[in-house]
Amino acid sequence: MNWKSETNTGWGRVLQAEESVARPERQPTLAATLGETPAPAAGLRRSYGDAPLNDGGRVIDMTRLDRILGFDPQSGVIEVEGGCTIGELARLFAPRGWLPAVMPGTGFATIAGCIANDVHGKNHHHMGSFGQHVKSITLIGSDGKPRVIGPRRSGALFRATVGGLGQTGVIASAKLQMIPCKGDVMMVTERRAENFEQFLELLDGSSATYTVGWIDATARGEALGRGILEEGETGSGLMPRPRKARRVPVNAPHFALSKPVVRLFNRAYFARVPAQGRTSVRRIGQFFFPLDRIHDWNRLYGRRGFHQFQCVVPIAAADTLREMIETIANSGLASPLAVLKRMGPGRGGMLSFPMEGYTLAVDFPNRPQARLLIARLEEMTATAGGRIYLAKDSLATGTRVKAMYEEHPAWSAEVAKADPAGHFTTDLVRRLDLRNPA
Repeated sequence: MNWKSETNTGWGRVLQAEESVARPERQPTLAATLGETPAPAAGLRRSYGDAPLNDGGRVIDMTRLDRILGFDPQSGVIEVEGGCTIGELARLFAPRGWLPAVMPGTGFATIAGCIANDVHGKNHHHMGSFGQHVKSITLIGSDGKPRVIGPRRSGALFRATVGGLGQTGVIASAKLQMIPCKGDVMMVTERRAENFEQFLELLDGSSATYTVGWIDATARGEALGRGILEEGETGSGLMPRPRKARRVPVNAPHFALSKPVVRLFNRAYFARVPAQGRTSVRRIGQFFFPLDRIHDWNRLYGRRGFHQFQCVVPIAAADTLREMIETIANSGLASPLAVLKRMGPGRGGMLSFPMEGYTLAVDFPNRPQARLLIARLEEMTATAGGRIYLAKDSLATGTRVKAMYEEHPAWSAEVAKADPAGHFTTDLVRRLDLRNPA
């Protein structure tokens, strides 16, 4: 297998790695490569921090292993290779009446990445996490031998693999349970919330299949926590005209996301929805993956990159959530990208992020003040009994993170059995010392 030297980054572009990368194109080649030179896998590197990085080591790029291996139109069970993207499945199968049960905020996430991070979507309060809809996984360990695991077959290993950050082996393929949909368009209702209390009231009271909220993270005083709640349902009918994808060709200057610019943008974005709300028809991808229409949008944060903070706190910790939003607003550091969602109890693995509560995600340009702010937000999350999302993290410390995940000791024990030599260790796992159960 040919190995190519590359410099790669996570999506936040703050952390980078010098790696030797191989790109197998067939399953037998993948298995042979792992048997000769075991190495962690990476997809399209949509994790924001260092989850897909292995500085000074080797990485297997899975993006050429992207085939659909089989589909049962009666049951909706599909088998795909690990490098297939979630957006491609939605594009191909929504017109046929099927969608992946859970879809994250980007269609560029690979199926193996969705499993390894046990991603959640806009319907977590109804459908749980991605891993709960995985029927089986073909996992290849450091011996190069494929092994099929599932919820009832090697169940402990399966739960260590789902949400397990690729530490038990390489996810070569998986069988997924798709869900029926009415068609390949979305009926989307937008409603304005004038403050934090009204926002939670709308979020808690929603009965829509898909819900997501945008928060104006610059608003203060009586407008603190104002935003827009989007509720979506699949449908059929007249397809909106597709919009041409755009690209950010260069790194934006540092003032592009300055405090006055962000405040003006947020004010205009909030005002675009009438006070009485509105309903519109969108394409599937436009609703689920809104930022995918802007290629390389991470360049908007400039050459220094950005950090995303994402946490989930219990429902009973709503006051802490309000305090977080107030802290962010007073800092003047937030970007326009701030999202609030309601989560249900569902999670598929030992190290899965979801828990019942509210999840808040905010992007911050990479500045010293932002790093201090994120540390404060992480402390508030821990005190409230919540968790931070490892797929987004680039700053946390291992001691704090391990305490957030009550099944971490069981996970580390299962990983030690699956990969005792540590072949699949990545930069994030080293930074957080996740393999150490202490």
